[in-house]
Amino acid sequence: MPKTLAILGAGRVGRALGRALHEHGWHITVVTARSQASARNAVKFIRAGQPYSCIPPQVVAAKTILIAVPDDAIPETAAELARVGAESLRRKIVLHTSGACDASVLEAVRECGAFAASMHPMQSFNGLSVPPLEGKVFGIEGDTPAVRAARSIARALGGFPVNIKRENKVAYHAAGAFASGLLLALEEAGVHLLHNAGLSRREAQRALLSLSRQVLDHYEKLGPHKAWTGPLSRGDYGVVAAHEDAIARLHPEFLEAYQAVSRLSAHVLSNHAAGVLQRLESLPRHSAPLVKSKGGSA
Repeated sequence: MPKTLAILGAGRVGRALGRALHEHGWHITVVTARSQASARNAVKFIRAGQPYSCIPPQVVAAKTILIAVPDDAIPETAAELARVGAESLRRKIVLHTSGACDASVLEAVRECGAFAASMHPMQSFNGLSVPPLEGKVFGIEGDTPAVRAARSIARALGGFPVNIKRENKVAYHAAGAFASGLLLALEEAGVHLLHNAGLSRREAQRALLSLSRQVLDHYEKLGPHKAWTGPLSRGDYGVVAAHEDAIARLHPEFLEAYQAVSRLSAHVLSNHAAGVLQRLESLPRHSAPLVKSKGGSA
């Protein structure tokens, strides 16, 4: 008998995991979204399931229920699931996909006898396709039976399940933010600066993506200290000061971020952090004119 899964909240993550699990032999039953049209589109993407704009009684036919709604909506969704499923949820597996929330947000279904856990794939989802999940980390915590089920799902998708302590979930998610959204912001800031230097967006992206990929490749193969590059790694504090001056003139709103990341680099990459920080603090601080950013449409 195939494993059965209901998906509550078929957005980017829910649709991608549903499609991937369907292709691995899971039977997708209920698929819910905010509207019937969105639910139908999700079913079309997953290639399985019955669409609903609310949680129907049929949800309890599935052994595993995946909640993939926005973080703030998880408790409300769990409460509605508990109302609809009641005692029929006993010994069911209920998982949510939030990276920052732990399993306690599913307390409503626990009170009905369900086993709850969080299962977060450390992966970005674009909503247009299913990303490769092989080798990707899945952060998991919660009730033992639900954790076992989540680990089984992760392995079925080729992922690498890791146990996260409940009290460490937010820090785990913050680490992902450093490596994804914040990294993207730094990359885009560089594109804006190159646009000011006369490069087109395509040229700027090509230059910086190539550089970033090379640095990350070195980081993977050689480790953080040997991969560290740039003027700060060489102790070229005059160049760092010149960078700050140029940024202050062109994009003053970027200056604080540049200085903060320089200090962060000293903390996590330098073997002599105290000395580097002291030199950074002694750099001349240029008065940045409050000019409107010129590269906002880069």
